[in-house]
Amino acid sequence: MPTPLDSDLKSLNLAVVGHQEWVTFLEVDALPKPGRIGRACRDLEEPAGAGAVIAVQLARLTGQRVLFFTALGRDAIGQRSEQRLRELGVEPVVAWRDKPSRRGISLMDPSGDRAITVIGERLMPTAKDDLGWERLADCDGVFVSATDCDGLRQARQARILSATPRLGISVLQQASVPLDALIGSALDPGEHVPENSLNPSPAVRIATEGEAGGVLIPGGRFDAVQLPGPMVESYGCGDSFAAGVTAGLSAGWETHQAVVLGAQCGAACATRFGPYGEH
Repeated sequence: MPTPLDSDLKSLNLAVVGHQEWVTFLEVDALPKPGRIGRACRDLEEPAGAGAVIAVQLARLTGQRVLFFTALGRDAIGQRSEQRLRELGVEPVVAWRDKPSRRGISLMDPSGDRAITVIGERLMPTAKDDLGWERLADCDGVFVSATDCDGLRQARQARILSATPRLGISVLQQASVPLDALIGSALDPGEHVPENSLNPSPAVRIATEGEAGGVLIPGGRFDAVQLPGPMVESYGCGDSFAAGVTAGLSAGWETHQAVVLGAQCGAACATRFGPYGEH
């Protein structure tokens, strides 16, 4: 049953600034080992990566088209990605590059363990790209997964701004913008930002720990939520969590309410093959 809080999400105007890669998802009999020939029993291809996953999740939460400022190679994969994103409820705003679009392979074994390999350069939009950055001023919330420091400053036009530590410490420091939330994984060394390294400090820092929940700074620990079905795989769970938190904060919810929504989005993602489910 919809709740009064759910209706808060339906009027939101949200956007994402970041990267994507075209990912082939394979369910295999076992993860690769030297000399072994494996077999896949299920496969799926989707535009994925943090930016795309968050944009699609936000579109599903709000029922609205979500702007996705991104960069794609001027190739068949780039064209296919743009088309599929539109089918998933996203409005791509693309900086086209004369480079190959990035690809990825995600392998999952019967236990749910996975391994991911990305192929090619991570393409990202920058402030120099003529993308109509002024449109972000009309947004209730923006999540940033990849851009330069001036791009992050452009994203600050939105009422609520959240981001991932994957932007890089140098970009976060040089941009020197107040973040409403910095959302990352405590289990990933690449998403660790030393305490007191950002000025101004984010209003809240969120470090997720998978099924153990995570930590709010300030605010203390929070719990994960029960999965709504059998566990399938974890690809996109952290990004879905970040989308839920961003949507909740953009709707004016208290941080703990936004985190619960994020946890619900992450839990739902864990029950799907691929970040959006098979089609």
